[in-house]
Formats: sequence, structure tokens, C-alpha cells
Amino acid sequence: MNELTFPHTLVNRPFDELAIGDAASLKRTLRDDDIMLFAAASGDLDPMHPEPTYAARCVFGHVGTHGMWTTGLISTLLGTQLPGPGTIYLSQQTEFRHPVSVGDTVTATVTVRDKNPENCAVRLATRCVDQVGREVLTGVATVIAPREKLTLAPMVLPSVPIQRQHRFDPFLREARALPPLVTAVVHPCQPEAIQAALEARNEGLIDPILVGPESKIRALADLAGLSVDGVRIEATEHSHAAAERAVALAASGEAAALMKGSLHTDELLGAVVSQHSGLRTQRRISHAYVLDVPAYPKPIVVTDAAINIAPSLEHKRDICQNAIDLLHTLGIAEPKVAILAAVETVNSAMPATLDAAALSVMAIRGQITGAKLDGPLAFDNAVDLVAAHMKGIVSPVAGQADILVAPDLEAGNMLAKQLIYLGGADAAGLVLGARVPIILTSRSDSLGVRRASIAFAKLVAKGRSSR
Repeated sequence: MNELTFPHTLVNRPFDELAIGDAASLKRTLRDDDIMLFAAASGDLDPMHPEPTYAARCVFGHVGTHGMWTTGLISTLLGTQLPGPGTIYLSQQTEFRHPVSVGDTVTATVTVRDKNPENCAVRLATRCVDQVGREVLTGVATVIAPREKLTLAPMVLPSVPIQRQHRFDPFLREARALPPLVTAVVHPCQPEAIQAALEARNEGLIDPILVGPESKIRALADLAGLSVDGVRIEATEHSHAAAERAVALAASGEAAALMKGSLHTDELLGAVVSQHSGLRTQRRISHAYVLDVPAYPKPIVVTDAAINIAPSLEHKRDICQNAIDLLHTLGIAEPKVAILAAVETVNSAMPATLDAAALSVMAIRGQITGAKLDGPLAFDNAVDLVAAHMKGIVSPVAGQADILVAPDLEAGNMLAKQLIYLGGADAAGLVLGARVPIILTSRSDSLGVRRASIAFAKLVAKGRSSR
């Protein structure tokens, strides 16, 4: 962690002790974690701060921190040094003169400019400079200075580490080494959808074909300041036609993957599974979330959390096999598959336990191949060896699952989103079981998650072409 250095005690400067020209300073070096922590605390998720690809197109051409991070250094000085504890911050006039980037060392200074004895108001000049002496902030702060002398022990602040596992990085490196994946982007009729496709193109991950109403796509791109020059556009009248045309491109081999734009998932998948689409296989299609959970030692797949509402036993067999085949393409030769239920014993009143037991036997009989399966397993037994041992579960899967097969869509969706929103997981998603991988992205996905989803699609497409 990048920490500010405080004195052993906090001693203020009451109004009567302050003299014109008194000054105090502190120095802070900006790190990546500072930007992420400020964004998390403030909710300011403007991508020009944390996202390098987006920031490269902005006015400064690179990532810079939030302006209020620099202003926060001024607030720190006023509250801890001059005047110090007991100060009431009334107003701040600020001019941001230069961006602050990762690695810059900022020196913040406040200087007493004038005093008003009638109400103990003090005006202070505020100034921040970087390591080469360049002004990054100037302004004036007005405060009410404390009347009494205070000497306080500083509060011990909690450590707030940023957990960055980067477990998707090896797959990204492998995917970047492959030629761009020709990808039909279906109905990209929101700026975010167009931007996602262009970002992936700029990363060398895909060669996009934008499928949808051409005039609308171009107008939205212009409005968002994006250029689609040189990008192939397949013109269609509406989203339904876009889905059909994109599926036709994939079926003919012109596109090696599909990527959802701004149409509804059901509309896209309906075209994929249509009897005459050319993309159907003998398998049921299913969705797989590949999750990087900070508290778990390896990537883990949750399936199905997006497509099959109440899958039958036969559907669950395909859901398992789709996820197993995905992990084979990611280099895991024999994934460990946990078939989840609320309990770890078979109970005739709980159909999920019966399906789990049947699936385990199907794997033994060769109806599901390439993995070790066990179930029913409760979630704790699937991911925690201690929990499994305490319940006396002897299993090659328990406590070390690579794949979690949910009993139905509701359970899978809730599990995945709990891991994402409460567990801090990154989640890349693919639809599997068709002749081409299908990339499902959300407007709320970070650039890193979008990259990972596309990287997995490239690896799946490569695995199929090499068979």
C-alpha cells in the first residue's frame, strides 16, 4: 500500500498561533491502486482513469487520476497539519493545471494568506506540483480554524489491499499470439457495443464484421467520436435480421465467432438454434462463466447461469460436456466437475441430488468424458477441502472443483453474481455447444473482462479448427 506519513501525534495550530505565510506540505506518489481505490470509494468510474485503451483516445492520451484525488491531498493537509485537527473546511476554489499520471510524485502545499478574527476564518493558498516542479493544481481554501490547542494520536486506518490475481493473463497472451478472430458483432446499435468491438480490434483480438442497420451504426459511432472506417458492415434492417445474417456468416465460414451487440440474448440465440441455422450441433447450447475469484486458487467455471432455465438430465449432460471441452482448450486435461445441490447426499425429495448422482454414474459409463465428476456436492464441499473433510466426504473433486454445475439457471445465476459482486470475481462468459463460440458481453463489463471473453472464444475456435 502507498501510505501517507503522519507524525506520531497530530498537533493543530489554533487560530491565534497562525501567522500570514505559515505553510505545510506533504508528498505522495500516485500508484495504480490509488486510482482504483478512489474510483471504488467515490463511484467515479469514468474509464479515462482506469482503462488505458480508452484513455489513449482522450485529450491527454494516457491514464490520469481523478482531479479530486489531488484535491484530497489539500484536504489531508488542512485536517492534519495546518490548521490541523478541529478545522472546518468551508470552501475550495481550484484550477486543475496539468494531469497527474501513475508514477508522478505530487507535493501539496497550503500557505496562510489572511485571517479574520471575527469568525476565526482563514484563507490559504493551495498548490500542488509534480516531481519536475510543474503546477498540477492551484487554488484557495477557506476554513474555520480551531480555537483550542489539540494534541491527538492519529487514527490507525485499515489496510485496503487491491487483490489483482491476473489469472486470465496467460490465456490473453496465448490468444494475442493468434491471428485476429473474424467475429460477427450482432446489432451493435449502442455506442458501448461499437466501442467494445473496436477495442477488441485495436487489441488485435478480433477482425469485426458489424451486422445491423448501417446508417444507425455510423450515426452512433460519429456521436460517440468513434471511427468505423475500414470496418466491414453488413447492412440489415433490424435486430432480427442482424441475428439471421450473422448466423449465416458463421455457418458459411465467413465468421469464426459471434459477439452479442445490443440486441436481446434470446433473439440472438433463437437464430443460432433455429432448425436451419447451420450452427446447431447434437449438443444443447449452454453458457459458461469463467471466473477469477480472489479467494479461490485457480479459475473456476459456473454453468449454466444464463440459458437453460430448468435443464433436464440430458441437458445437464451437455452442459457438463460443454464446460469440460472449454477447459480442455484452456489446457486443463482432466477438469474436476462438482455437480451442485443443497446437500451432499442423495435425497429423493430433492431432484437436483438425483440428477447429480445420475451424472456421476454417466461419467463412469463414458456418457460424459474427459473429466472427473462427483455429486451431489454442496457448494462448501465443492470448493473447500476442510469443509469436505469435516463431513467425511471422500472425493477426487471435493474442495478442488474446476467446474460448478448448477441445478438450474436461477441457482447458477445467483451463485455467479454473488461471486462477482460480493467476492470481487472477474467473469468472462461464452455460449458453447454451437459450431462457433458466442461471446456474450454486458455494458457493465470492464475492458479486461471483455478481453478475456474474446480470448477464450479465440482459443475455443482454434481448438475446433485443429481437430
